[in-house]
Amino acid sequence: QVQLVESGGGLVQDGGSLRLSCAASGRTVSMYALGWFRQAPGNERQFVATISRSGATAYAEDSVKGRFTISRDYAKNTVYLQMGSLRPEDSGVYYCAADRSGLRSRTSDEYDYWGQGTQVTVSS
Repeated sequence: QVQLVESGGGLVQDGGSLRLSCAASGRTVSMYALGWFRQAPGNERQFVATISRSGATAYAEDSVKGRFTISRDYAKNTVYLQMGSLRPEDSGVYYCAADRSGLRSRTSDEYDYWGQGTQVTVSS
């Protein structure tokens, strides 16, 4: 069993930055891949970024690559999403997820555990 708790969301202006954190609990969480997804009202949940158990990363190419950075701290069992040059279209609820395969995945169905989400709002 893995529990995920996101934090760090909030209101930021267009062009600003935020860092999201996701604290994971569970004995073997270091073996999991961890990912970030987001969902805007009326839209499907969308892949943002993922990091494998070995630290390899992948990003949603068109929408966030070059602006967002995912990282993880194995000692703290925490994954981060550093977001820069934020745009209004980045607004939504950001969810952290854990995949027991340990491999990078862009598909939400591959993930086994989910956090409750944290709201990010970018004002224009």
